[in-house]
Amino acid sequence: MFDLSPLYRSTVGFERLTQLFEQMADFETSSYPPYNIERLSENEYRIAMAVAGFAPEDLTIEVKDNTLTVWNKSFEKAEHKGNYLHQGIAARGFKRRFELADHVKVMGADMENGLLYVTLKREEPEAMKPWIVPIRKGPSLTKPPIEAKKAA
Repeated sequence: MFDLSPLYRSTVGFERLTQLFEQMADFETSSYPPYNIERLSENEYRIAMAVAGFAPEDLTIEVKDNTLTVWNKSFEKAEHKGNYLHQGIAARGFKRRFELADHVKVMGADMENGLLYVTLKREEPEAMKPWIVPIRKGPSLTKPPIEAKKAA
């Protein structure tokens, strides 16, 4: 495990980083099915997975707690149909997980020519965007600070 104590000396709220390292240690290392992760723009990404032989209804895509999971239905119950003399085309079950950063949303999924495309986009909330803090001066220093109005 990693010692993250130096990180905590100058940061606030990065406890999730420890959880991320722990989750990554538990992730599988299988290379099936092969995939690419492509950066389309500053805030857009696309995962392409080679899923030849599977129909869209054979696949499940789930997002839960910043984890994107793609699996096929035969992952849960492996079925071997046919009497093969040689089986070189992989049709085995799989479960592939991707850890998503905060504010990354799955925009959709498409399937074309044996490739599953999952489109992702980072959408930074307004509260996270930079803003300028006004500096008061003069007589207003004796007045109490302006309180934020609470929603009723």
